[in-house]
Amino acid sequence: MDRRSFIKRAGVLGVGASAATLAAPALAQDKITWRMVTTWPKNFPGLGVGAQRLADRITAASGGRLTIQVYSAGELVPPLQSLDAVIDGTAEMSHGAAYYWQNKSPALSFFTGVPYGMTTSELTAWVRYMGGQEIWDEIYDQFGVQGFLSGNTGTQAGGWFRDELKSVEDVKGVRFRTPGLGGRVWEKLGATVTNMAAGEIFQALQSGTLDAAEFVGPYNDLALGFHQVAKNYYMPSFVESGLATELVVDKAKYQALPEDLQAIIRDVSQAEYDQVAADFYANDPRALQTLVNDHGVIVRDFPEDIMEAGAKASIEVVEELRASDDPLVKKTAESFVEALNLVRTRTEKIDMPYQIARNKFLKY
Repeated sequence: MDRRSFIKRAGVLGVGASAATLAAPALAQDKITWRMVTTWPKNFPGLGVGAQRLADRITAASGGRLTIQVYSAGELVPPLQSLDAVIDGTAEMSHGAAYYWQNKSPALSFFTGVPYGMTTSELTAWVRYMGGQEIWDEIYDQFGVQGFLSGNTGTQAGGWFRDELKSVEDVKGVRFRTPGLGGRVWEKLGATVTNMAAGEIFQALQSGTLDAAEFVGPYNDLALGFHQVAKNYYMPSFVESGLATELVVDKAKYQALPEDLQAIIRDVSQAEYDQVAADFYANDPRALQTLVNDHGVIVRDFPEDIMEAGAKASIEVVEELRASDDPLVKKTAESFVEALNLVRTRTEKIDMPYQIARNKFLKY
């Protein structure tokens, strides 16, 4: 090789090497890491696992361009400060339940669950097709965040009680852990209500700080060990008929993402909403069998007068919100009631008669 050829070849290689050197940081700059804080304990069945799976799916679907690091309850911020962490910039995402933040706006409770309210399918219909998401966006715009449905537990269990409930009179004075609008209903029935994160409930029951508690249902409750301190397990819940979880993101940072990454976050959240619901449907019955057969749990129905009083209190709570001076609270309540009155006609004319017939006639 002559000197001229060598110099020319070296120059080409030098340019290539320089281009590679310059390209590497550019590629690195395209990779984004976001922090997700959650209200759930690490590896918590259904909910905590769902949050981690959602993060992993976003990371995988984006080819690592958007990596989500998950911080379970208490690892970065206290569990019930997860939304605040997104608002103040400590994290880019939170995974929890919107009714935990009803102190910011009572309207947020409608996007988790309303006493005697919508089932899983009904809530999905309202949010996706009947204006619910648009109203939710208006509420969260006040705080600079965006919410997406991210999971659903289905109808929950009513709770664990130390003592058997024989009438609504037995509710009076009971110290009960239950959140959201359901907590307001139980207060109207005479209970003393408090909310606390999942990891704090067992100790409060064990110490006697609480007389009763509800969290989700058998799948979660078995893991939390409530059966060790209370044996009366009431179901179904009449205040949590189709509880939804949420993924919340910093809206400005979300909108700054390329459109395909925005779509991945949105679509993975929707997929996880259905995935988590299936997880609970499959594993709640298995967990309930374990609670009854291995731990001596007594499954009870709420007395009819409690169910009836709960319905009346539920109407009062929603009507109070429909009469709110806050335009967004009023708008949310009105939209929810209008949608419920429509979608329940399908549930009551098609789903319920089928379920009654199956229960009566189908025996394997």
